[in-house]
Amino acid sequence: MSGYAFDFHALRLEARASGALWWPEGGWLIVADLHLGKSERMARRGGPLLPPYEGLATLERLVAEIAALQPRRVVSLGDGFDDLAAAEALDPQVASALSRLAQGRDWLWIGGNHDPGAPAGLPGTAAESLMLGGVALRHEAGPGPDISGHFHPVVRLAGERRRAFLLGRDHLLLPAFGAYTGGLSHDDPALRALVPHGLAVACGRRAIALPVGPRR
Repeated sequence: MSGYAFDFHALRLEARASGALWWPEGGWLIVADLHLGKSERMARRGGPLLPPYEGLATLERLVAEIAALQPRRVVSLGDGFDDLAAAEALDPQVASALSRLAQGRDWLWIGGNHDPGAPAGLPGTAAESLMLGGVALRHEAGPGPDISGHFHPVVRLAGERRRAFLLGRDHLLLPAFGAYTGGLSHDDPALRALVPHGLAVACGRRAIALPVGPRR
């Protein structure tokens, strides 16, 4: 699977076409907004019923990335689960797959607005944030430089909405990795405030970099 390599505050990174971020020097694979258990949460709250396979579909792509890259550490940048109850009621196949993926590597869950606490009974450790060199890893963008998720950015490419990384001077926003997640357009005011100009890297069969914002 192709990726787009770039430098961000002294870090050489790769935006993978899957929506994962790869730091090859340290062997870290970083994903955001898995939202595992979303179909269960929506059914529990009386919302529209979704096919109950979103967790397996999400993990299928994560399995492929881990098999290709063999990371030493996997970091989830918040909202790994649609809420804490969804984490506790996780499909046994999904929970078992997570346990297998975590074997032999560090696994870190950064808390998000959907899952502010540690997922009980699942592999890995929890944290509010993490430093990678001089860059903060957190769920929602704050004082930069940082790498975050939360907003589920998307771009339109050839008439199709595509999940996308947004790369600016001080903020790198990751797309949602979860199978059943919506998206916020890269030119929404909330995202333009964080990345007024820079690059969007569209996900799909291959990573495609596009300029965003006014040309300088």
